[in-house]
Amino acid sequence: MDEPRRPDPREGPAGLRRLLEDDPADLYENAPCGYFSALPDGQVVKANRTFCEWTGRPAGELIGLRFQELLSIGGRVFYETHLAPLLRMQGMVREVALDVVRSDGSLLPCLLNAVEVRGDDGAPRLVRATVFEATSRRRYERALLAAQRAAAESERRAHTLQQVVSEVSAASSARDVAEVIVRRGREAVGASGAALWLAAERRSTRRAEPSVPPLELAAADGIGPELLEAMEAAALGGAELVRDGGVHTVPLGAGLRSVWPWLAAAMEDAGQEALVVVPVDADARHLGALVLLLGVTGDTGLIDLTPPGERGQLVQADADLLATVGHQAGQAVERVRLYEETARHAEGSAFLLDAARLMASAGDVLETAERLAELAVPRLADVCVIDLTAEHGLVRAAARHGDPARRDLAAALGGRHLPFHESPHPAVQAMELGRTLWIREVTDRWLAEITVNEEHLGVARALELVNLVCVPLLADGRALGVLTLGSDRRRGPFTPADIEVAEQLALQVSQVVDKAQRLELETRTSHTLQANLLPPAPPPVPGLAAAVRYLPASRGADVGGDFYDVVPLPGGQVALAVGDVVGHDITAAAVMGQLRSVYRVLLADRPPPSAVIGRLQAGWSLLGLQRMATALFGVLDPGTGRLRVASAGHLAPLLVGCGTAELLDVRPSRMLGAPPAPGPAVEWAGVLAPGATLLLYTDGLVERRDADLDEGLAALMDAARRAGTTDPDELCDRLLTELASGVRADDVALLAISRRP
Repeated sequence: MDEPRRPDPREGPAGLRRLLEDDPADLYENAPCGYFSALPDGQVVKANRTFCEWTGRPAGELIGLRFQELLSIGGRVFYETHLAPLLRMQGMVREVALDVVRSDGSLLPCLLNAVEVRGDDGAPRLVRATVFEATSRRRYERALLAAQRAAAESERRAHTLQQVVSEVSAASSARDVAEVIVRRGREAVGASGAALWLAAERRSTRRAEPSVPPLELAAADGIGPELLEAMEAAALGGAELVRDGGVHTVPLGAGLRSVWPWLAAAMEDAGQEALVVVPVDADARHLGALVLLLGVTGDTGLIDLTPPGERGQLVQADADLLATVGHQAGQAVERVRLYEETARHAEGSAFLLDAARLMASAGDVLETAERLAELAVPRLADVCVIDLTAEHGLVRAAARHGDPARRDLAAALGGRHLPFHESPHPAVQAMELGRTLWIREVTDRWLAEITVNEEHLGVARALELVNLVCVPLLADGRALGVLTLGSDRRRGPFTPADIEVAEQLALQVSQVVDKAQRLELETRTSHTLQANLLPPAPPPVPGLAAAVRYLPASRGADVGGDFYDVVPLPGGQVALAVGDVVGHDITAAAVMGQLRSVYRVLLADRPPPSAVIGRLQAGWSLLGLQRMATALFGVLDPGTGRLRVASAGHLAPLLVGCGTAELLDVRPSRMLGAPPAPGPAVEWAGVLAPGATLLLYTDGLVERRDADLDEGLAALMDAARRAGTTDPDELCDRLLTELASGVRADDVALLAISRRP
C-alpha cells in the first residue's frame, strides 16, 4: 500500500515560490554576513551589498582595492605576516579576528573565514571570504578580559596579604616585621622603593615622657642614600609622612616643595613622582608609617609603558590592600614587642638563677666577681664593673665589656680605684647613700664632672653610654662594695625591670662577699694545715737532683688535696709519687695526708708501682677514706736510670731533655677509690738518661676553664722545650712562671728529678 505523499512547502502561495526562486542572488547580496572575492594578492573583485554597507563604500569603490588596505595598521601587519602565509599553506583560514576600517574612519570588529580556489595546475586563482560582524563579541571578550584581570588582581592582592600575614607571624622582632612589610608592600604596588618608620617603644621611667615618642627607621629597600636621608629628616619632622589616618598619596608638587623642598628635590632627581604613606597602627594607636615611592623603578632592562606623570597614581584597591598591610604590621609589632617584654622578664629571672648557680660554685670573691661580670655582659648590660671595699677605698674586682672590640676600655677601667668618700662618682655616691642610683642620661658634661683626668674622660666617652646604674653591696648595714652596670647606644636605656634585676643581683653578690670575709680566717688556717701535711724537701740522693714545688690555688678559701713524695728505698732505689685528692676542703687535705702516710708504709717491702696501686685500691674501703684520688707512682734506680711508672687515673709524666719534651706513654688505670679494675695496673718501663729530667705534676698546672686539657698539655711541652734547661729547680721555676703565674683555680704540685751526667 502506497504511503501518502508529504506536501512540498514550495507549493504554497505564489509569492513564496518566487522568493525561493530568487533566493540565491538575494541571499548573496543581503546575507547577514559580508561576502567578497579577491585575487591572490588581495585585490577585491566582487563584494555583496552587506559588506559594502558595513564598510560604508559602494561596490564600485571596493572593487579594485586590496583587502588589506581596508584593515587597521595592526590588521595589515597581521595579514602580511600570518594570514596570507597561512592561507597559502593550508588553503583556508577560519575565524580570524580583524578590524575593518569604515569609510568614516571607525573600526568594525570582524571575524574572517576564507578559502583559496586553485586551478588544475595547483596555482591560486581566487580567494572567497565571509566576514561576520563581531562588535558584541569583541565587547564581551573585552569585558571578560577585564573581569579576568580584575580577578587576577584580586587574587594577587589576596596572595600578597596571605604572604604578609604568614611572614609577620613568624617574625620575632620589630625589625623582622619591618623588613617583611617593606618588601611585600613594595611588591604589592610595584613601588620603586619603600621605608618604614616606627615610634620608639614606650618605656616607663621616672621622667615625664614626651607626648610623641621619637621615630626610628626600622627598614628600607630600593631607596638611594640621599633620598632616604631626606625622607628620614621629613619623617622625624612629623606631619605628612607619619600622620594618623588612612592611606594617602603625597604627589611631587607645589605642596611638597613648600613644606620639604629638599625632599622634593631629592625625589625629582631620583625620578619619583609621589609618596604613598600607609599608617601602621594597632588598636587605634599609631605606631608609625610605611612610606612607598612611586616613579622610576630603576634600570630593569624593560620598557616602561606607563606614561610619565601617571606612575604616581594609586588605584583604590591597592590603597585598601596597603591599609590592611599597615594594620597587620601594627598588630605584628605590638605582638613582638609584648613578646620581647615577656622575654626580658624571663631572661632576667634566668640570669638571676644562673648568677646564683655561678656564685654557689665559685671559689672566692675575686673569681665570683670576674665570672659574674662575664655573665652580666652582654645579657644584662654592655658594661659591668664590680668594686669592693678595701683599706684605702674601692678596689676594682672586675670590669668587663660585652663588645670584644672594646675590652681594652674595660681593662682601662679595671685599673682605676675610687676613694671611699668625697667623690662625685655615682659608685661612691651609691655606697654613701646606701641606695641605687640610676643615671638616665649620660652627658659629656656629667662625664667631665665624675672623671679624674683627661685619660679617664676619654675612656668614659669611648664607652658611649646612655644609661648607668650603681647598686651598693650591703650586708647587715655594712657597705661591701658597688655593682655598676652601663648600657650603650646600641642596647638603649635600661627599663625598670632591668633595675630590679640589678638590685636582686647586688643582693646575691653582697651575701657572697659577706660570707667570703667571714671565711677569711678559716682560709688562712686551712692553707697552714695543708702546708704542714706536705712532706719536707726531698732528701739528697747520690746521682740524682730533685726539686719540688707546691702552689695553693689563688682563689677561694678552700684547701686542696695535691701531694708529692720522694722516698729513698733500701738497695739504692728511689720511690716517686704525685697525686691529687678530689675536692678543695679540709677533708681533701686530710685524705691527702692519710694517703701519703699509707703509701710510705707500703714501701717497706719495696713493691713495684703497679702493686702499690693494687694494694691501695684493695684497702681503700678499710682505710675509711672519703674521697677518690688520682696518683702516679714510680721507682727509679739512680745508677742505671731504670724507671718504672704506673698511673691510677693520673696525668702522664713529662720527660725533658735538651730542647725536647715528651709525655711518657703511661696507660692509666682507674682512680683510687673507684671500683677496682679487672686486672693490675699496666707499668711503663724505660731508662732515664743522664742529664734528662722527669717531671711529675698535678692537673692544676695544665687545666684551665677556658681551654681543654690537650691544649694545656701542649702548652706544658712547649714551655719545657723553650725552658732551655734540665736543672730541676730552674725547670720548675720557669714552668710555674709561664703556666701558673696568674690566677689559679686549683693547687699545683710539681716534682722534678734528673740523673746527673
